[in-house]
Amino acid sequence: MSGLLFAGATLPDGTLSDILVRDGFVERIGSDLKADGCEVIDVGGLRVLPGLVDLHTHLREPGFEASETVLTGTQAAAAGGFTTVFAMANTSPVADNAGVVEQVLGRGIDSGYATVQPIGAVTVGLGGAELADLGSMATSRARVRVFSDDGKCVHDPLLMRRALEYVSTFGGVVAQHAQEPRLTSGSQMNEGAVSARLGLTGWPAVAEEAIIARDVLLAEYTNSRLHVCHLSTAGSVEIVRSAKAKGIKVTAEVTPHHLLLTDETASEYDARFKVNPPLRTNADVMALRQALADGTIDIVATDHAPHPSEHKECEWNDAAFGMVGLETALSIVQLAMVETGLLDWVGIARVMSHQPAVIGGVDDAAGVLAEGRIADLVFIDATSRSTLTTDDLAGKSINSPYLGMELPGRVVHTVRHGYFTQRDGVIVSADVVSRATRDYDNSHTGAGTEVTDG
Repeated sequence: MSGLLFAGATLPDGTLSDILVRDGFVERIGSDLKADGCEVIDVGGLRVLPGLVDLHTHLREPGFEASETVLTGTQAAAAGGFTTVFAMANTSPVADNAGVVEQVLGRGIDSGYATVQPIGAVTVGLGGAELADLGSMATSRARVRVFSDDGKCVHDPLLMRRALEYVSTFGGVVAQHAQEPRLTSGSQMNEGAVSARLGLTGWPAVAEEAIIARDVLLAEYTNSRLHVCHLSTAGSVEIVRSAKAKGIKVTAEVTPHHLLLTDETASEYDARFKVNPPLRTNADVMALRQALADGTIDIVATDHAPHPSEHKECEWNDAAFGMVGLETALSIVQLAMVETGLLDWVGIARVMSHQPAVIGGVDDAAGVLAEGRIADLVFIDATSRSTLTTDDLAGKSINSPYLGMELPGRVVHTVRHGYFTQRDGVIVSADVVSRATRDYDNSHTGAGTEVTDG
């Protein structure tokens, strides 16, 4: 592979530096670097971060290819600066066995736009009745370390206990979708003044908080790792904060949309704003921002949930839950956290690159910008502002709540394993990415293992 010399980048801490990438790795970081035979790319004025890592992505394949595929989903990831994504298990067939997780892994390798790490289901068929074969997924070629029934809650406390005990034997983590089903039957949006005014069935905050409270106790009892998906309420923040103070092994994520949008967006019955868990109140949004800033919430995760237009352009009660988020995540976090002074760019690298890689068990291969590490990088123009249109969405679905909004920041280049997946704001063609992937694999003994560790 030929080398790339990125000249004049602004590192997360504000230092100006050159970055020399050769053979898929960061060879040197420093001033006035020279490298014969390397292409020089002027990145003056651009910030560089470690390639973003998303612990919560719905790629929909196998089974729901009308919404997204691994290829189109990872192209959306590249557009947003992500170089590693964790694919949720709610596919058809469900990723509850070694065969399916290896299929998803293989699709990711074939795409080349991002490292795809499959998440395994906790229960067979997401049915909540029988523990899936966690061991076979953990020892498969996919080496699954994160398990989740996301989209559904593991509501049976005995099953949840057994899952926590099982994953602790190989350093895994259970990622819980915290939603007490009997408290949310038929629920359409956050329970409160807005739902009462609109006549929509409310989704009480306690339905989330009750499951989190139960599960942190189970995590403490089993001495195992619990990860809470898409935290959405101020009460949930307090439960997680208290658990961490006691030394319980709990981590938590927040989505970009829960950092910005409130339940008032439902006022026009626009189903682009229908999501699970629902958008909450402004007080919840402020609590979530503060919790991300102070470390109570560990990471940002997109919960990228594509749907075809016909599933969103309908009556609110009939519409699907979910919104796409890979392409816009960094801009939304910049708007909610950086421009409000709550996080600097070092903090953004922590919550969107390094810590997601640590929680997912891939921090040996992702989430770090340093000499000798794999060259997964994103270069952004943080000063840019533009109005989001469907042309900015690289995936298969366009159910974004931000269409028509002016957003800060623009991903200019995304580099995975030393080759461009997005260059000058344009997704690189599949043929070029495929060749670059083969070149990387051919030049590194055991490269496939390195990419998929975790």
